[in-house]
Amino acid sequence: MAEVVTVTLNAALDITYEVEALVPNATHRVAAVHHRAGGKGVNVARVLATLGVEVVATGLAGGGAGAEITADLATAGVPARFAPVAGNSRRTVTVVADGDATIFNEPGPAVTPAEWRDFRVLFLELCRDARVVVLSGSLPPGVAPGAYAELVTGARALGARVLLDADGEALGLGVAAGPDIVKPNAAELERAAGRGPAREVASRLLAAGAGAVVVSRGADGLLAVTPHGDWSARPARRLPGNPTGAGDAAAAALARALLAPEPIDWPAVLADAVALSAAAVLSPVAGTVDLAAYRALSQEM
Repeated sequence: MAEVVTVTLNAALDITYEVEALVPNATHRVAAVHHRAGGKGVNVARVLATLGVEVVATGLAGGGAGAEITADLATAGVPARFAPVAGNSRRTVTVVADGDATIFNEPGPAVTPAEWRDFRVLFLELCRDARVVVLSGSLPPGVAPGAYAELVTGARALGARVLLDADGEALGLGVAAGPDIVKPNAAELERAAGRGPAREVASRLLAAGAGAVVVSRGADGLLAVTPHGDWSARPARRLPGNPTGAGDAAAAALARALLAPEPIDWPAVLADAVALSAAAVLSPVAGTVDLAAYRALSQEM
């Protein structure tokens, strides 16, 4: 039994290159290379496992890359049950330089209707024992934009609380199904609900069905907009490193908060999420947090 189920419908084999500087149209000497299972939900699962939360990662995976994804998670001690697809799972390439990241995302394998039906069966099986479900990341080709709405409805019908971290039409349709928390970044928020002050735009997602909206704002931290009030938290200082997994670390903190009895203590939860996401920036690859740094940063909030 896992307390949290994380869903990565477009799982990836992540390749991270560390270079001194990224220069267009130039040859680069790579200082370090990292290969590991990735995708937003996988990163959330890694962080939760590091924090001692009982978690299982699920989603869709196939081909040689899919085999590497499941093998890497097994080696890392992260429980996983992925539904197979015939196509080869995607790869993502992240180039880290000068404290920032440039990312290249492949689209992922085409998913057939039969493969999607098989995944839904597995998903509902896992949800029967889960208290929290995290749905995050892009949809692979062949999966309809309403997929997250369908999964939110299924998880909530089984008594699980749901965090949704998506983009575009998938986010808009998913919000209407009533997830407990929606966690867009600033750009995703604008694409889902239009332009304007962040609090005003987030309120539109509340009106559309979200229980709460937590907006990732990079170095400016997190903003929570709820029916009971608004709160924000930001890191005490800017940290150099790889920001790729910061949002996923924040999602892990929010998922852990959903395990606690209601109501959520938003100031404390946001401070914890900011510290955890900052600790993720200090790690070279997404899905990893420096626990010593996390404890130290928590004292600064």
